[in-house]
Amino acid sequence: MALSQRSRVTGEPCRDWRNRCGRARFGRSVERMQLTGEGRSHRDAVQRLQAGYRAIPAGSPVRLAKPTSNLFRSRAAAGPGLDVSGLTGVLRVDPAGRTADVAGMCTYENLVAATLPHGLTPLVVPQLKTITLGGAVSGLGIEAASFRNGLPHESVLELDVLTGSGELVTTVPGDELFAGFPNSYGTLGYATRVRIELEPVRSHVALRHVRFDELDELCAAVARIMATRSRGGEDVDYLDGVMFSPTESYLTLGVRTEYDAGRAGDGAPARASDYTGTQIYYRSIQQRSRDLLRTHDYLWRWDTDWFWCSGAFGAQHPVIRRLWPARLRRSDVYWKIVALANRLDLENRMEVWRGRPRRERVIQDVEIPLERTAEFLRWFVAHVGITPVWLCPLRLRGERDWPLYPLEPGRDYVNVGFWSSVPIAPGGTGSETNRAVERQVSAVGGHKSLYSDSFYSREEFDARYGGEHYGALKRRYDPDQRLLDLYAKAVRRR
Repeated sequence: MALSQRSRVTGEPCRDWRNRCGRARFGRSVERMQLTGEGRSHRDAVQRLQAGYRAIPAGSPVRLAKPTSNLFRSRAAAGPGLDVSGLTGVLRVDPAGRTADVAGMCTYENLVAATLPHGLTPLVVPQLKTITLGGAVSGLGIEAASFRNGLPHESVLELDVLTGSGELVTTVPGDELFAGFPNSYGTLGYATRVRIELEPVRSHVALRHVRFDELDELCAAVARIMATRSRGGEDVDYLDGVMFSPTESYLTLGVRTEYDAGRAGDGAPARASDYTGTQIYYRSIQQRSRDLLRTHDYLWRWDTDWFWCSGAFGAQHPVIRRLWPARLRRSDVYWKIVALANRLDLENRMEVWRGRPRRERVIQDVEIPLERTAEFLRWFVAHVGITPVWLCPLRLRGERDWPLYPLEPGRDYVNVGFWSSVPIAPGGTGSETNRAVERQVSAVGGHKSLYSDSFYSREEFDARYGGEHYGALKRRYDPDQRLLDLYAKAVRRR
């Protein structure tokens, strides 16, 4: 799908506090937009969003009426959300310039479907299909390309934001709002259009699963791969891993390739694997040293089983898996089941019925400095005990400052993802393990994503997530405090 120019948007422009009257630059970008098809639909959708926002009475809660979510924070009940039904498409793909203009509520599943026919993908494609581009930019996203491409917001070229003041702002690199938007989670405004860079891919991704018996050896290998983007003379385009235990962990090294079955060799599979059926991707990591996936299937390899979490619903049992329709084996279906179970407190009711203690949900992604990752993992095994654990190395792509999630440019990190629950000790309040994780992440100099439960004090939170900078942005772009404060949203779960 392509438009020769991007869609037109309307509203009062302002670049940042240094250029409150940045009307000329915004105006020129409006004038060169071509209102055909998708462009008109997008303009109308933005206008509906603005009108809906202005119609909400002061002091009433504001939220988006999104059909899916990838947040795991419990939230207070809210009324009907803002209509974003017209903000879900891809507005333009420019194969020559390797860019795309995308509506803010477009899922990565739909975005990839539009770019892949051109041999292109976003620089980072988060692992779950229904993550939206706006969500990945205003929150965080990560995947196996992050060791070379950083985080999704680093490939953004231009951003339209409906701010808390009701204005529509176009912001670009160098603007204060542009730098402060990542990790703001919709508390400064909502992305309505995002222009991003794309990168070329090939038809397939060839994989190597490399086992490590020692965590320190795995981390040393990560450091070498991040420095050279290769291992054993072979290029590495994608890098992630799984820890099944402290003595069994794997790095998965992916390289983009044009696959010719007639010339397969060097132990390469005779054909591409398919993990959308009876086979389960994460188990294959332990079962084979080399694999091959179509690029589309590689990008969504984790989604079919929501990493390994589909086992909680029985979807990994051979009989149930055959009966469970393939179109319903996907993360958003599992998420809806979890949301219903959480509302009814089904897991804890079952545990109590069985005479077992209630359970604390421990669902987190944390960024740990590479040099302390083995230390953190050993602590995690000893004090939390959840396995498997996802490992995704990353380094910021550039030298820009992102004050609300201040990773250090040039420093290597590993995202550690764990998603399960643990028994609550007698007399416990049900947050002890999450609080212990927070303390340990801080002790090793790491950072924690805010998509799930957080328990920081206000002072701790502000120190970790750019509180002073955020406060200035909040006063400028949401002066009437119509949107929730970030601390209220992430910690108080309002």
